[in-house]
Amino acid sequence: MRAFYTIGLLVLSNAFMTFAWYGHLKFKDMKWFENLGLISIILISWGIAFFEYCFQVPANRLGYKDNGGPFSLMELKVIQEVITLVIFMIFSLLVFKNETFRMNHLIGCFFLVLAVYFIFKK
Repeated sequence: MRAFYTIGLLVLSNAFMTFAWYGHLKFKDMKWFENLGLISIILISWGIAFFEYCFQVPANRLGYKDNGGPFSLMELKVIQEVITLVIFMIFSLLVFKNETFRMNHLIGCFFLVLAVYFIFKK
């Protein structure tokens, strides 16, 4: 059960992270944000990233084997990276309509899945 909570929290964390890191690139399309300076954009992104940490830290604490969780540190990191890329791909395809998903992206994702396999292989 801790594995599911860990992964769920990591998904939420990465959704906030992706929006904080890349969502501001669409601010120019929003009337209220279009004239904001860089410092304002950074502060808004930090505010959004705060929620990333509110999910990331508990996910790692719950999931880490030394805290009673099912995952080693390396496994947690690889899970997080794969979730990050999946969330990013979904975000980029939904929010940035001009971005395309190409064959090299698919091949890269395949290799990431292989990385997960090898990290979890005992």
